[in-house]
Amino acid sequence: MKKVFVSGCYDILHAGHLQFFEEARALGDYLIVSFASAEVLWHHKRRKPSIPDDHKRALLQGLRMIDEVVVTQGQREGLDFEDDFLRLRPDILIVTEDDKYGQVKRELCARVGAEYTVLPKTPPQFAPVSTSSIVRWVQAPTEAPLRVDFAGGWLDVPRFSRPGEFIVNCSISPLVSLREWPYEKQAGLGGSGAWALLNGRDGVDSEIDLGVGWQDPAVIRETGLCVWRSGVTPVLDFKRNGDFLTGCMAVLWTGSSHDTPGVVNHPRDYDRIAASARLARDGALHADPLRLAEGIADYHQTQLAEGMDALPTLAGALAHKYCGGGYGGYALYLFGGPQERDRALATTADLRAVEPFCRV
Repeated sequence: MKKVFVSGCYDILHAGHLQFFEEARALGDYLIVSFASAEVLWHHKRRKPSIPDDHKRALLQGLRMIDEVVVTQGQREGLDFEDDFLRLRPDILIVTEDDKYGQVKRELCARVGAEYTVLPKTPPQFAPVSTSSIVRWVQAPTEAPLRVDFAGGWLDVPRFSRPGEFIVNCSISPLVSLREWPYEKQAGLGGSGAWALLNGRDGVDSEIDLGVGWQDPAVIRETGLCVWRSGVTPVLDFKRNGDFLTGCMAVLWTGSSHDTPGVVNHPRDYDRIAASARLARDGALHADPLRLAEGIADYHQTQLAEGMDALPTLAGALAHKYCGGGYGGYALYLFGGPQERDRALATTADLRAVEPFCRV
């Protein structure tokens, strides 16, 4: 009887593990699966298992391709199963191509005359997942806000960042979910950042990889009215709940979609963008909607100079601007109060109310 041995954490079993077990079992007659005990997992990775060891043992033992399960207690990194391996003396040790402990495992096999076999990568039968991705998925929120940006946009793009300058933005409700999305798509409200968060991912890296900035996933994850320091990564200058803006904001759908990566290289006045953000930061700091409106209006002038179409003027609005990179999508309107906003909502098609959102 040819005994095959595999080891791992197997902390959250998924279909990729089953495929690995099937392929390992096919190389022999008897499959032994070892997994690191809770004590070992904590010692090496400083985390606790998803379920108690006896439950994990029962789950593995119940799989038809597994003949024996071993809970390892060894403290040697990469060889927590050493004592059990020497006791059981299997014929084959199976590892994957990305195993980091190949040398010490080869030496262990030599001690008992076992064959060291690297299982080649085969096309997965299911979309690949990992334990960490499953944990992120489980921990992901069921709802997330989108965001409006007031001033300082583009200074969150690493190559356009300026030390000492700021980006000012605010997360908004109504919230979105994987099933409910009450906004237009590609709308300049940070939808890709919200989508990443809902799927258990941190969207900062993915946004930067697209050649755009990090402000969308940063404020959607943080929530509230936020002032960020310009730089290559998100650094929060300060935040507040944004209650002074309740009843004052609305977004107008311009009728065309938004494409930030497509306009990232357009020439624009970064000096004025930085100045607008200083105004908006002062408005946020002192809960002053008029000062905030100055920053919004000043930023909008840079958008017009860049070649964007003029937005309609709405009675009662203190300021307006395109959201995100502009050229379509939604435009933000800041009103003097709920009465002014309500009048505009009653007379303007494609205008919808939004509110500041801050998660406690």
